[in-house]
Amino acid sequence: MEFTDHDLSGARFTRCLLAGAVIRGSDVTGMEIDDPHLHEGSLWVNGIDVVPLVEAELNRRFPGRELKTATTPEGLRTAWAAVEKAWADVLPTATGLEDVSVDGEWSFSQTLRHLVMAANAWLHGAILGREQPFHWIGQPFAEYEPEGGDMTIFREPASYDEVLAVRNEHQAMVRDYLATVTDDVLAQTPPHPWAPEHRVSVLHCLHVILNEEWQHQRYAVRDLGKARRQVPARKPR
Repeated sequence: MEFTDHDLSGARFTRCLLAGAVIRGSDVTGMEIDDPHLHEGSLWVNGIDVVPLVEAELNRRFPGRELKTATTPEGLRTAWAAVEKAWADVLPTATGLEDVSVDGEWSFSQTLRHLVMAANAWLHGAILGREQPFHWIGQPFAEYEPEGGDMTIFREPASYDEVLAVRNEHQAMVRDYLATVTDDVLAQTPPHPWAPEHRVSVLHCLHVILNEEWQHQRYAVRDLGKARRQVPARKPR
């Protein structure tokens, strides 16, 4: 498929496959690309693979993010401690904005609920092998229901405080698991939670959890910043 002399200004591509797409002689001013798996591949701009540059800048903006690929038990414990600190720093900035959705994205509360589900899938489901690993407060990803996921498991929370309580419990669950994990356990290969015909290492599962945490914190910080700019200033009395 080829587009020549087309005006695609303002077009929005969501969950599209654009691998290998080529843009030549086009105006890309203000173009925004968000790929959570960018670090696994390449992105060429004017002949330069910018992925290493993007990764370095994200690590600068989010101290501790660079630890997400740790491979030892102690390294993973340090990486998780950095995750918990980063979220502790962000939480106060969400006060009053926890249920605000920006550009159709998840609210801050929904983001925390999704991270509960991520821990459920990769720790409770894959690593610990629970038959039904999901907490009812979890926020499924967009493809979950279309791909046959059971939505009857989930329901809306009564309050944001309830979300925070469950989220804190799940952070502690990951922390407690990492406190005793060993190199031998990291090398074990349980079934993939979404494709059980394939097996993945425990280390891979933990890397997915860490990556989910940092990716969604980036989204949350981005959207909270936009939300704050959109909230009308109060008029002085």
